[in-house]
Amino acid sequence: MERNISDLHVVVFPWSAFGHMIPFYQLAIALAKKGVRISYISTPKNIKRLPNIPSELNSLVEYVSIPLPTTPDGGGVPEGAEATVDIQFHEIPYLKVAYDLLYEPIKKFVSSRSIDWIISDIIGHRMADLARECHIQLMFFSVYTATTLSFVGPPEYLSEEGRKKVRPTPDSLTTPPPWGGGIFPPSVAFRGYEAAGFHPGIYNKNESGISDAERLATMIKGCDAVGVRSCREFEGEYIDLYQKLINKPVVPVGLLPPPKVEKKEENTDETWIEVFKWLDQQSNRSVIYVGFGSEYKLTKDEVYEIAYGLELAQLPFIWALRKPTWAVDDSEALPPGFVDRTSGKGTVCLGWAPQLKVLAHPSVGGSLFHSGWGSIIETLEHGHNLVLLPFIIDQGLNARMIVEKGLGIEVDRREDGSYTRDDIASALKQAMVGDEARKIKARAKQAAEIFGDHKLQEEQYINGLVEFLRTGAGH
Repeated sequence: MERNISDLHVVVFPWSAFGHMIPFYQLAIALAKKGVRISYISTPKNIKRLPNIPSELNSLVEYVSIPLPTTPDGGGVPEGAEATVDIQFHEIPYLKVAYDLLYEPIKKFVSSRSIDWIISDIIGHRMADLARECHIQLMFFSVYTATTLSFVGPPEYLSEEGRKKVRPTPDSLTTPPPWGGGIFPPSVAFRGYEAAGFHPGIYNKNESGISDAERLATMIKGCDAVGVRSCREFEGEYIDLYQKLINKPVVPVGLLPPPKVEKKEENTDETWIEVFKWLDQQSNRSVIYVGFGSEYKLTKDEVYEIAYGLELAQLPFIWALRKPTWAVDDSEALPPGFVDRTSGKGTVCLGWAPQLKVLAHPSVGGSLFHSGWGSIIETLEHGHNLVLLPFIIDQGLNARMIVEKGLGIEVDRREDGSYTRDDIASALKQAMVGDEARKIKARAKQAAEIFGDHKLQEEQYINGLVEFLRTGAGH
């Protein structure tokens, strides 16, 4: 049924992880700018962590705060924890138990409003039931690439019976899928050490009583369409492949790039005032920005080898390092003497970093990071060379895709996934110095014309999404 844009009311419901909540926020703001009413549902602590709604959109975007329910046995999720960043990796399934219990209060909210669409995340599979019961259209919004979705495959291969035919063991994830139609290059697959964690992580039932693969299958079967944070200019063939695999509309919503950094914004943090003074003195596009996101907690060995690798590479760097839980104090977070030995050549900032402003600085020319899709978007927007060190979930596939497109260098690793300081230093130098670095830079500059084209991403793709939501998914 066609609707006027001003009459559209959309509920968005992300999974409680920052790599999900922020893209959902960006999507909500982009839709609101077109006149769509948005109710963004999350828990109180998570909502406080989200950016403020721009004042001009206050009448269109509403944060709906629903307390995270306590699980029946009262255990699993530590008190005060509401997102994956608050807990250890092994505790995430317990957060899913609590997250699933949001179903009833969300149903109560939705039933009291005139809602046209629910846009839900991969973990929110129960929204398929809610949408059916409340006669509301449902879109699954993927913060992962179309490449990743296509690699994981359609619902028939996500059930326990179906995956045993094509994904019986972790090793089966180390080659491209049989349904790829020749689109996947041989390199775009998981490494053995990645598959060993990904396979049980997605296919095995966890404490929530359902596997993540089954959640995804339920969502795909129950939704009216899939929205994917991507664009045809970058991975159009995978968007088409996924639509063919699931036989439902797959709508690229654009890359949702963050707002351009305003140069007039001043730093108030004294540490960063000094960092930017140092950056101002560096050569154009010479500095490596180092950061590994909020989800994966680096071990002491991993942090120390990265540090020694930066030292060996002898390239200027800025490292935004979250203070590790294993470090008793700040001094233990880095190898003894590292800060003194690299003084003047690089700087390490423990805690929060103005990442977007750093990446926009003309002295920054490369990034060593975890290969998260959101970070790839932020980095390629500025045409930086990429040094890829993936750890969890989709990051390995992202890294292989980027290397295949000639946009970066992946750090070499052993069969167990370990790496050394020499591996870090070698990848940094390959990506930043010499003939290969110049080739990467040229391709990254071309990519920036897509990733940094806000008119393409914010106008063409979001307009297409709004039109799709307005006219409905063939109902």
